[in-house]
Amino acid sequence: MSLQNWKKNLMLAVALVLVLTMMAGCGSKQQAADTNNSKEAETELTVLLDWYPNAVHSFLYAAEEQGYFKEAGLKVNLKTPADTNDALKLVATGKADLALSYQMQVAISRAEDIPVVSVASIVRHPLNRLMTLEAAGIQSPKDLIGKKIGYPSIPLDQLIVNTMVESDGGDSSKLNYVDIGWDLIPAMMTGKVDAIIGGYVNHEKPLLEKEGVKLSSFDPSVYGVPDYYELVLTASETGLESKNAAIKKFIEAAAKGQQYTVNNPDKALNTLLEKQDANFPLDAAIEKQSLDTLLPLMDAGSETFGSQSEESWRSVISWLTEHGQLKKEIKAEDAFRNL
Repeated sequence: MSLQNWKKNLMLAVALVLVLTMMAGCGSKQQAADTNNSKEAETELTVLLDWYPNAVHSFLYAAEEQGYFKEAGLKVNLKTPADTNDALKLVATGKADLALSYQMQVAISRAEDIPVVSVASIVRHPLNRLMTLEAAGIQSPKDLIGKKIGYPSIPLDQLIVNTMVESDGGDSSKLNYVDIGWDLIPAMMTGKVDAIIGGYVNHEKPLLEKEGVKLSSFDPSVYGVPDYYELVLTASETGLESKNAAIKKFIEAAAKGQQYTVNNPDKALNTLLEKQDANFPLDAAIEKQSLDTLLPLMDAGSETFGSQSEESWRSVISWLTEHGQLKKEIKAEDAFRNL
């Protein structure tokens, strides 16, 4: 090869290297841009639980573990508020995007001009049950007269029992209430009270039964109390306007998490147990019982997961109004959205 041809080939090789380098650089820039765009497209949502992680939250942790939130373009932060009573206020003030709360509490909050809206029903029937010691011989709510009823400092719980007793033909003015705070289980185990309200059929009931306490349980919705949604997902009115698409995606991903939990309850429960709060350790056997109890009560049947009815909201608001629990009139259609 002549010196001239050698130089010519060398120049071509150098030019080829420069072209490939530029192409690689462009590719890296494009890849970086794609990564940045992907991050920009991901919407972050802060979601407050109603309590420390337990069986009722399995669908959320399943959605997180299975990547359903990520597939929806969401970065979801599941948090437990320091005081669960503050969850709705934190959502209303924009310090959280969504919160698990209670249908009756949403109605009461709206009557206090706290602009929160229910965007999905999670547990579609009451978990709060009237529980009585079997030894107390209480066959129905009216038999509570002359007995001691423990309640957790919440007047609404008293109202539930009053309604149940009156529906059963008893005189609620003769009931004897004992404010036991949240010492529901110790009060029953020591016989301090004959009955409690405020305990959940999926939590306090199995815990008491594990300790050998024999119970009778009464569903409020059978005795004059509306068949309310125990747990709902809430957003603020302004948050619903600014993040409507993201909230809708969250509910769709959560629905996938619920279906996964229905199909794979043991796997979903294991995921929950891995995420449990160290300050509130879970009893695996109790949580399994809890999930078994919860799944039928979370089932929307032929409806979409999370769907809500205006009839449910009307009955709850009517009952609360009748018993003087709302500071002002509110409309059922303003309290919820089906997204």
